[in-house]
Amino acid sequence: MSESSANATVIPFVTEEAAGEHRAAERRDFAEAVRMAEAIVFASAEPVSQKALAARLPEGVDVPATMAELQRIYSQRGVNLVRVADAWAFRTAGDLAFLMSRDAVQQKKLSRAALEVLAIIAYHQPVTRAEIEEIRGVETSKGTLDTLLETEWVRMRGRRRTPGRPVTYGTTDKFLDHFALEEIRDLPGMEELKGAGLLSARMPSNFSIPLPPSDLDLLTEDEEPLTDIDLEELGLLTPRALDD
Repeated sequence: MSESSANATVIPFVTEEAAGEHRAAERRDFAEAVRMAEAIVFASAEPVSQKALAARLPEGVDVPATMAELQRIYSQRGVNLVRVADAWAFRTAGDLAFLMSRDAVQQKKLSRAALEVLAIIAYHQPVTRAEIEEIRGVETSKGTLDTLLETEWVRMRGRRRTPGRPVTYGTTDKFLDHFALEEIRDLPGMEELKGAGLLSARMPSNFSIPLPPSDLDLLTEDEEPLTDIDLEELGLLTPRALDD
């Protein structure tokens, strides 16, 4: 035997039958992962994040591919799998929502002022109360902001790094879920708003709609996180008892 032959790399021979069995096993594993993901999302009262799915599914599972397949399976059913930010949830198919209207709890309608403030927060977040008032041109009552906070569509994000450290506001995943948005950047743009009659076709030439941050969980450079002291001052945390 020549030296070259002795040092040659040995390539194992894989039969077509063995390769077929391997592919079949992969398909079974993938189908099982889809079933498991279905059970996890179905059992959750809240949208399940991709991180939570990855932690509960078998190691090595391709979570995006698994959820894409599950979404395809439910695409023509009465219940659809929808994406909410970085999470997944089952929701009644849009064209069948009328069937649920009889049993739906009637929500309190938001006032015009609350809708205006909600729109400003959605498009301009992170935004402070003073900035909201500057955009609207009128004073914004604390009651209006409290109403939006109660809907859980709006949250206090942090504090602006400016004198007075005003609170900044932003939207929540529940806002995205309610308005069927995968992410905040899916909000309608200027042309869509004009087409829906929500903006005048004769808007000033310099008028523009700001693009909200893609990741609403991250604070911007001019924001700082809310501390426990801040939460106590804002009534979001029970004051700690003083030591004797």
